[in-house]
Order: sequence, then structure tokens, then C-alpha cells
Amino acid sequence: MEKRDYAAAVAALNTLQSNFSIVDAIRKSGRGMNKLAIPEMIEWCRKTGYEPSEFDRLNPIHIAGTKGKGSTSAFISSILAQYTSFADDAHRKPTKIGLYTSPHLRFVRERIQINNEPISEEQFAKYFFEVWDRLEAAAKTESAPADVPTKPVYFRYLTLMALHAYLKEGVDSVVVECGIGGEYDSTNILTKPTVTAVTSLGIDHTAMLGSTLPEIAWHKAGIFKEGSVAFTAPQKPEAIAVLQERATEKGTTLHVVDVHPALANNEIKLGLGAAFQKINASVAIAAAAAHLRVLGHSSVPDPTTTPHIELPPEFVRGLEQVRWAGRCEVRREKNVAWHIDGGHTLESIEVTGQWFAEQIASATPANTSQSKVPRILIFNQQTRDANALAKALYAALQSGVTSGAASPFTHVIFTTNQTFSEGFSPDLVSVNTNQQDVDTLAVQNALADTWSHIDSSAEVHVLRTIEEAIGTAREVARSHAKNAGADSEVMVLVTGSLHLVGGAIEVLETQKAS
Repeated sequence: MEKRDYAAAVAALNTLQSNFSIVDAIRKSGRGMNKLAIPEMIEWCRKTGYEPSEFDRLNPIHIAGTKGKGSTSAFISSILAQYTSFADDAHRKPTKIGLYTSPHLRFVRERIQINNEPISEEQFAKYFFEVWDRLEAAAKTESAPADVPTKPVYFRYLTLMALHAYLKEGVDSVVVECGIGGEYDSTNILTKPTVTAVTSLGIDHTAMLGSTLPEIAWHKAGIFKEGSVAFTAPQKPEAIAVLQERATEKGTTLHVVDVHPALANNEIKLGLGAAFQKINASVAIAAAAAHLRVLGHSSVPDPTTTPHIELPPEFVRGLEQVRWAGRCEVRREKNVAWHIDGGHTLESIEVTGQWFAEQIASATPANTSQSKVPRILIFNQQTRDANALAKALYAALQSGVTSGAASPFTHVIFTTNQTFSEGFSPDLVSVNTNQQDVDTLAVQNALADTWSHIDSSAEVHVLRTIEEAIGTAREVARSHAKNAGADSEVMVLVTGSLHLVGGAIEVLETQKAS
């Protein structure tokens, strides 16, 4: 029998990725194909041996949105984890917290977490092949024709596998982040979430979701369910109107959550430090409180009747202890401060720019000129309007740059998402990009041209791999240290695609600075 370890599971999983031509066809086909998504997902569910109602046992919290849904999910999971020690009769749940998110940064098993730790390689392989075998058996029983897929595509498979793993592991509260949209997202087979929430909305995945905020709001609100508490971050009026309408249609009441005063006043030091995380944390407070009340924690104040609940100490701990790699993350090594934050939409790249501007301001004494200190950008976004994102990033940073600096960056590096010169780590293989564009560095060369027009003073590099980009930044920092002193520090911003961010963390973890 073939090996059935983690490497074999990842290799088999990668065969389920939709290649670029399929993804491109779906984009070009408009949004009609979406309508089959839930019936198809329910069918895959049944072939795996489950009815969707069985996942009610997990007491799911369902999160949709454009920006901040991963961070909000992480905040909720971190708060709930503080309650797992309440194992007396009155407060039996939660005992195990599941967190299902996407995409992953370094390892695919990061997507399926229990008590804020990725499941182990052994667990991943075990549950992966259990689902695989059930689907193989179903295909044989039905005598499926050779040209009919016997497995769902990558994200759907992982969704099924995660829910299967959580049931087998005895998880009794799970935070589920939507992939794309909500109404037709494969996670929307959940029939009875305790709580649903929509984080900040913006324009993204327009081929699938539409190109206006009301269209996008319609999709995101698809997760609302009768009998489930519904929250949203503040939105533009045209988006709120649609969310309210959809909540009424679905038989629930929508509650708008703004920034909690304890966060606005900086009484709590969030584990994710950027200013924009305060709204994500505020939505998480409301969602976690409503969920805990459903589980019987009546001492937790009701966020639907009290706009800003008094925060129990467990909430404060959860907010302060949260960790979410690749989001507003600062890592230091000799001579380099790596600032890492994925930003793949215009809005998210703008908030990344504002965060980095805050970092520049706090790192630079007011009376010190930074004009001679290098500052480096490493950027890629392979499939969206990368040039518009680059311009947005420049504009967002320009206002935050200290006096004396001519431009936000002295060095700008554009790379593909390829991790190493010999290729990708298996967990980071992605086949849904245009390989010809990657091979010819088409996007990177276009970005370089755009940046040169925006800022002719920056030294612009186009490199094939993230490994080379990290190496170039380190070399710039080493050269600067020769004149500025051994303790000098160069700030580097790594942003854009989460595939780039994940690859950068992989390189930093596996190739330590010499």
C-alpha cells in the first residue's frame, strides 16, 4: 500500500487544485456557476457520510467579510480558549475550540486548528485519508463515469475534512471563516451557527461577487441564519441597507458593532497591534459573548442589548494573547526589522500602508533625519490589479513618511510567489496562476515600470524568487551597517499576496541570517 503520511496527503491534496485555466473560466463565466455550489457541497458531504445538520454539534460561529475576517476569527478563538478550563457542570462548554481559516502561510494544516494550534502532521494525514477513502468508496458504489470527478476541489475538500476532523476530535465550538463570499461559499452548508458576523466590506473577487458594495454585501449576508445572532462592523450606508434587508429575509436581527471604548482608549494592548485591528477585535468581542451565552455562560453580558459589554478578564486575556502570523507582524534579526502584512485589495493595502507609516513614525525620533537609512519594500500580487495596489501603497505611505525622506522606500523589490530557486515547498504549491506570466515575470516587470514612474529615486529590482528578495534585502542592510554601525536597523515591508507573505516567513524560518 502506498505511503499515507503528511507528505502523501499534501501531494494528493495538491491534485485537487483548480488550475489557472479553470479559475479563469469561472471568472469569465460570470456569477451563474455559483448557484450550484451549495447543492454540490451538500452532495459531497453526504458522500463523506454526513448530513449538514450533524455539524450543529460543533456549535459553529460563521464569519464573512472582505477585510479582517481571519483576524476577527483568530480573536474569537483566542477569547473562547480562555473558557476551556471552566469544566464544571454549569459551564461544561467549550472544552475544545476549532478554528478553520484560509489561506495558509507555511503549512496547509494551519487552516485546521484546535485550541489555536494547527493539527499535527499525523492528524492531518489521518483525517485527510479517511475522507479520501470515503469518497473513493462512494464513487465505486455509484459506478461513477471516468470523466466525473470523484473528489471536490481543494477548498471544498479541506472544508469537509476540517468538519470531519473537528467531530472526531470532540470540538464543541468552531470558528469558521468563509473562503469567498458567503451565500455560495462551501462553508455555508452550516445550518445552525450560534453566531454569524460580517467584517469590513470592500471590493474584491468581483468576477464572483459583483463590482459594487451592495452586490458584495448581498453575498456576505448569505451566512445569516434564522435563530442565529448576526453582527456586522460599521459599513457604508449602501452596504448596511443590503445587510439589514438580508437579515430580515433570513429571519434574524442585525446588530452593528463599533469600536469598543476599552480598545479606543488603548486600555487593552491587542496581540495584533495595528489601529485597524480595533474594529476586528470589537466584532470578535460581540460574537464571542453571544456564543458563550448560547453555551450557558449567563454571567457574560449580552452584546445584543448592551452596545459595549463590560469585558470579563478572560476576554482581556484572549485579546492580548492572540497571535496571527503574517498580519501586522514584526520580526527582528540582526540589522533588519521585517514588517509583514498580507494586503490583496485596495482597502487592505491602504491599511497596511497606514500601519507601516505608524511603525516608521514610532521608530524614528522626531529630530532625526531618516533620509540616509535604507527602507525596503518586497511586493507581489500575481492575479489582481497589481499596479493599482502599488500606487495605493505608495499614496498611503507618502503621508506617513518622516520629514527628510524623499520617498517611502529607497529599494523596491518585485518578485513572484515562488519560494526557493529550486521551487516551492509542497505546502506552498499553487497552480491557479498564469504560468506564462510567472515564467516571463510579466507582472513584476509591469510593477517595476509603474513604480519607476511613481518614484524615480527608488532602486527597483525584479527577482524570480522570494528567497532572492529576502537575500537582497539582507545584503542592503549589511552594507548599510558597515557605515552606520553594527546596531543599525533597516525596515523592510513585505506585503501583497498572502502567498508571498507565507513564502517570506518560510524563508525567514528556514534560512536564518548569517
